[in-house]
Amino acid sequence: MGVDPTRASIARVYDAFLNGKDNYEIDREVLRGVQKAAPEAQELATENRGFLIRACRFLAAQTDLRQYLDCGSGLPTAENTHQVVQRINPDTKVLYVDNDPVVLAHGRALLEENELTHFIAEDIFQPAAVLDNSYARDFLDFDQPLALLQVGTLHHYEGDRDAPAAIMREYIERIPSGSYVVISHFLDPENEHSVVARRMEEAFRHSMMGSGTFRTLPEIEALFDGLEMVTPGVVRCVDWWPDGPQLRELNQVQHCIAGGIGRKP
Repeated sequence: MGVDPTRASIARVYDAFLNGKDNYEIDREVLRGVQKAAPEAQELATENRGFLIRACRFLAAQTDLRQYLDCGSGLPTAENTHQVVQRINPDTKVLYVDNDPVVLAHGRALLEENELTHFIAEDIFQPAAVLDNSYARDFLDFDQPLALLQVGTLHHYEGDRDAPAAIMREYIERIPSGSYVVISHFLDPENEHSVVARRMEEAFRHSMMGSGTFRTLPEIEALFDGLEMVTPGVVRCVDWWPDGPQLRELNQVQHCIAGGIGRKP
């Protein structure tokens, strides 16, 4: 399947949200639509990326993990998973997974910067396809703990509302004890900011991209079923071990994305 410049791509829309250059007018149209719902909408991508960087830095510095399975890699941008973790532990393996034709066309060469960073084309919502991929089995040691990342991905599943929890249960059952799971997800905070979350959801889901579900905190916590949560559990991304004190008042969008890390006993 080739790249279709007339249809918005999740990877390219995120690139547009991060002020990247690998996007088309149709992707920027999605960005503008969501900005109409919430002018600070780009904070969704900024907070998601910041959480990813802090989570990877934590895992690389505080655990013995030397292999990462990053589902839904998207297009390369500043501070990708392999760059963060290999800066701390140069011998770490990172396997990216994506089946977006845009990522296949533009991202693979840039992501595969060294022999410890590779890419497979699979549907991240099909755990068996990912975990049984022959290259994945050769590249990663599934008898040893790994980090499984679903950062900014599960809210793009379109189908049964409970399916992402079932998808994560299957992943969690299959990965070794001692593994860590990192998830971030669009949040309906169930407070005065819910109206903003729902407006953004409407803009995402009725755009050419066609996906972007905002779940409640209990629904996001259910994605970690069976795991021991790393303190502080599932919280707004901005609150997950920030790099310093929060001097500025949060904008409405920063209340609408959450993340956490859990460890498989």
